[in-house]
Amino acid sequence: MKIELHKITVRELTEGYVDNQEAGVKAYGGKLDVRPPFQREFVYNDKERDAVIDTIVNGFPLNVMYWSVRDTSTATEDGCVPTYEIIDGQQRTISICQYVNGDFAHFFRYFGNLTQEEKDQILNYELFIYLCTGSDKEKLKWFKTINIAGKKLTNQELLNAVYASPWLSDAKRYFSKSNCGAYLMGNKYLVGSPIQQDYLETVLDWISGGQIEQYMAEHSLKDSDATALWLYFQQVINWVQAKFKYRSVMKGVDWGAIFNKYGTEHINIEEMEQRISGLIQDSDVGNQKGIYWYVFDADERHLQIRAFDGNTKRRQYEKQNGICPICGKHFELEQMEADHITPWSQGGHTTPDNCQMLCRDCNRRKSAK
Repeated sequence: MKIELHKITVRELTEGYVDNQEAGVKAYGGKLDVRPPFQREFVYNDKERDAVIDTIVNGFPLNVMYWSVRDTSTATEDGCVPTYEIIDGQQRTISICQYVNGDFAHFFRYFGNLTQEEKDQILNYELFIYLCTGSDKEKLKWFKTINIAGKKLTNQELLNAVYASPWLSDAKRYFSKSNCGAYLMGNKYLVGSPIQQDYLETVLDWISGGQIEQYMAEHSLKDSDATALWLYFQQVINWVQAKFKYRSVMKGVDWGAIFNKYGTEHINIEEMEQRISGLIQDSDVGNQKGIYWYVFDADERHLQIRAFDGNTKRRQYEKQNGICPICGKHFELEQMEADHITPWSQGGHTTPDNCQMLCRDCNRRKSAK
């Protein structure tokens, strides 16, 4: 791993600045990918953006930025010129370039309206850049190390840094843009934001069974596009829409995992809806999202069945005089646990008349039956 500190001016940084939207953002005479395939779109708000320009105008030091030196170089008449991609500092860089380009005003003054002296003061401001050369794995370590200030990168963005490829660029077209295909089709079912890579992370988690990095490593090398990933996502969402009546509680359910395990099973849609409706109305169900797992595997842990409150447990303990009704021994309150006399699965509810206090051993033996 090699890291070298360089100084460049704002004038040099903003030379050749161009924002090609989905094709990315270039600067530094076209040699710098300001927003390469693995980076998020611009997310600074006005206050944060103004703070960057205010720092430069006042001559205060701006935090050091990190660029990765690419393995390939751009051939020119003067020989091979290295090219770079931003590891850390994209938001600051875009803020600077947009201001010099006249895209916004700072304290009601656009760059073009400044005096020549004021312009030169900004353009001659020196930025400190660490140029980093190393392997993809080392690059990921840099991300994790320096990702401690500013707009922190998500885990998915860290992985994108290592596995940038035509496949990833195509995947971002479906999952990482505002109003992308995944958002238009599945925003009612997914949580998070496309531009924060939440949608991409979700579908990768689904298709890989949680092995996102392994999946990305394989497909970034062998696939030129992400058609298979997009078709899988469509299959999952189409299945959900076909089998279940929509409810807002469905947003954020782990649909891909459910589809992977039960997507080929026959479902009586009418019976399924009746079961879900009943569970939604059951006040003892603490986690309604878990209903969509429970209707397939009947595991009550998904539902987080409501527990007896402290007052109910204390009152029942006093009624029993601290005696466990199963083993007949006396225990302190802290040594006992509340139990449903009639289990929830058999129609019992979390009400005082269905509560009994059992010692821990007896309660565990009963639960294991």
